[in-house]
Amino acid sequence: MEHELEVARRLAREAGAILMGFYKGDAKVEWKGYDDPVTAADKAANVMLVRELAKAFPNDAILSEEAEDDKTRLTSERVWMVDPMDGTKQFIEKLDEFAVMIGLAVGGEPKVGVVYNPATDRMFYAAPGIGAFVEEALTTKRLRVSDLADSTQMIAAMSRSHHSTTVDAIRQKLGSTGEIRSGSVGLKLGLICDGQAHLYIHNGAKTNQWDTCAPEAILKAAGGKITDTSGQPLQYNTSHVRNMNGIIATNGTIHDRVVEATMAVLAEMRH
Repeated sequence: MEHELEVARRLAREAGAILMGFYKGDAKVEWKGYDDPVTAADKAANVMLVRELAKAFPNDAILSEEAEDDKTRLTSERVWMVDPMDGTKQFIEKLDEFAVMIGLAVGGEPKVGVVYNPATDRMFYAAPGIGAFVEEALTTKRLRVSDLADSTQMIAAMSRSHHSTTVDAIRQKLGSTGEIRSGSVGLKLGLICDGQAHLYIHNGAKTNQWDTCAPEAILKAAGGKITDTSGQPLQYNTSHVRNMNGIIATNGTIHDRVVEATMAVLAEMRH
């Protein structure tokens, strides 16, 4: 998968350059739905990414947030899952917390992942047999999750734009009080890969497969774990693209306990 990773990294940088061209100006904002903005930057990066991935891998399918979903992908073994810009709200607000995300799922499993923040020139990446790395400025560092196992000392990666009282209740059950806020899902999982945070919980159905494919490939290669809120693996290349049952990402040591606490809180809320 070295070739796939090499192409994904190059295209992530090219897409990042497109985003930064708009970032320095005034990006025109449209709304796909309630609380769901899209900019000319997303669209321009998407056109380039879909075109170049199709050129480099003509036999692979592509699922991109800003492109029409071609359901023939369901018959494909290899599907590129692309988010031209994860963290559009932060981009609009001129916060440096957005990322280009390119993942490759093979047989429904994330294998290659690139998460690139062009504003900080920081790139997280992973592929089978290579491991997980973060590259910034002139340094490249191997990623390894923290081995912390005490939930009271755990730092949660939290959403910049959405506050969840459910997540607050789960953290209270775990005794976790520390937090780092960030925009993009990929960058939040990057904090776990880098050992700066230990868990991320999204209990709703607002994330999609292109939000988690690349970050999952990197998190797993860094020794972490990600499931839905009931502890089941996330599904890829299914007919609906949403992660309907939420996400729990952790450094692995405490994953079962976080799932347990999450299920308990969700059960309490239903009654």
